[in-house]
Amino acid sequence: MEKLTRREEELMRCFWERGPLFVRELVAMAPDPKPHFNTISTMVRTLETKGYVGHTAYGSTYQYYPLVSEEEFSRSTLGSVISRYFENSYLGAVSALVEEEKISVEELRELIARIETKNAK
Repeated sequence: MEKLTRREEELMRCFWERGPLFVRELVAMAPDPKPHFNTISTMVRTLETKGYVGHTAYGSTYQYYPLVSEEEFSRSTLGSVISRYFENSYLGAVSALVEEEKISVEELRELIARIETKNAK
């Protein structure tokens, strides 16, 4: 899965929250100062080229919709971070969270219980 820029990821969040959208709707949703229609249109076409969105034609206008779910994107992004910064070690990532006190012992117990429940199935 190709990496997204911060702005592309913001546009994808709009699709994940709202579903299919026209470019004019994306422009209307943007904070002031509003970006130009052509700027958003170009970014959405880039998302389409990267395989993140598809479109349905309505005459001369397109309505875009997500092809990649937020969950798929999150898992891919997490995998990239773990690969890049933790030498592909999920244990290393969790250990870093523990060391930085970002995850409690109780949360670790809950995680272990989830894993044991999943493995028991």
